[in-house]
Amino acid sequence: MKKFENSINRRKFLVSSVLGASGMVAGATGLKSHGRVLKSSNVESANVVYRTLGKTGIKLPVISMGVMRADNPNLVKAALAKGIVHLDTANGYQQGRNEEMLGKLLVDYPRESYIIATKVKPGGGDRKTGLYTEKTTEEDFLKKFDESMERLGIDYVDILYHHAQSKREAALFGPVLSAMKKIKASGRAKHLGISTHKNEPEIIQAAIDSGVYEVVLVAYNFKQDHLPEMNKAIDDAAKAGLGIVGMKNLAGGYLDKEKQKPVNAKAALKWALQNPNIHTLIPGFTNFEQLDDCATVMADTEMSSQEKDDLIAATSAQGMYCNACSHCVPECKKNLPVPELMRAYMYSYGYREPKKAQDLLASLDLPNDPCSDCNDCTVNCIKEFSVAEKIADVTRLTSVPSDFLA
Repeated sequence: MKKFENSINRRKFLVSSVLGASGMVAGATGLKSHGRVLKSSNVESANVVYRTLGKTGIKLPVISMGVMRADNPNLVKAALAKGIVHLDTANGYQQGRNEEMLGKLLVDYPRESYIIATKVKPGGGDRKTGLYTEKTTEEDFLKKFDESMERLGIDYVDILYHHAQSKREAALFGPVLSAMKKIKASGRAKHLGISTHKNEPEIIQAAIDSGVYEVVLVAYNFKQDHLPEMNKAIDDAAKAGLGIVGMKNLAGGYLDKEKQKPVNAKAALKWALQNPNIHTLIPGFTNFEQLDDCATVMADTEMSSQEKDDLIAATSAQGMYCNACSHCVPECKKNLPVPELMRAYMYSYGYREPKKAQDLLASLDLPNDPCSDCNDCTVNCIKEFSVAEKIADVTRLTSVPSDFLA
């Protein structure tokens, strides 16, 4: 009964926010900047909605590019031509090839014409607890950042993120913060941030308290069960002057494993932008049609009646997005990292990224089909996922040669 009530409450909240009853809707389309903004050369459309990334002062179009899944430099060039100026990558994306691809193409662009962010996740962390150990060092963080800068071939990044954190203690871990502050002092990173897609409100509060982080990259979409808490945390961060970048806005991209029921991408992006404290989004488009959809949203964030209806219908579907609430972990006899396994499932079946799913599985150091010797699954997922079935399905990737997935 409690799961049903939670679902109904979340649906009511979503409906109210989509239809404009929520206070966060006000001002969503009226934040065009009349100040100086960065623009790429050969911009096709000047009719772009801009927001300022907190106290960084950076004015960005409301749509940026998450480059993680892109491997076609011509797609990035087309995005820049359409007025997108902010490119988001990471040290680990495509085993470094993502940064290398950007480095090669950005040679042809003036450095002041684009904003670039990269992310570093230091080693030595405990996947089960989300905490760092004595193996996590300042030197490791600095080394990985040096690798990123060499691949990108630039003198500085505009934003450097402490990547993928889920615990306050990890977000505030001394050696990492020390490394980041040294990098900023050297001028090789203009601004510092943190990224999170689990325990988001906790990490946002840690970012506020840190006095170090200036930007938060956070999962934010219409399928999240804790939207009231999310909006409160984001509002607090915005009041503290932090810039907020939204990711995972399409909530997995599809509502079904067979990919017959896609999420209305434009509706999902527009929904996220109804919150004026979300300054820009980084959808991971991988083809020119998706880029065109994103460019449309970049110029018009107002939701149509059909888009509202599509999202209201989609919220009732189970979908593939796991909120990483972790309620399931104590219920698992083996204490498996269920949220991470569900994220791997989403990477494979929602985002069509089996290699990224395989890399995540490898980091968890689990046997193939870890649920096979359990007679009955004791996990009671609040989203009613068939957890054992999904784990059995996605962990098959551990036995697939990685060359087949590249």
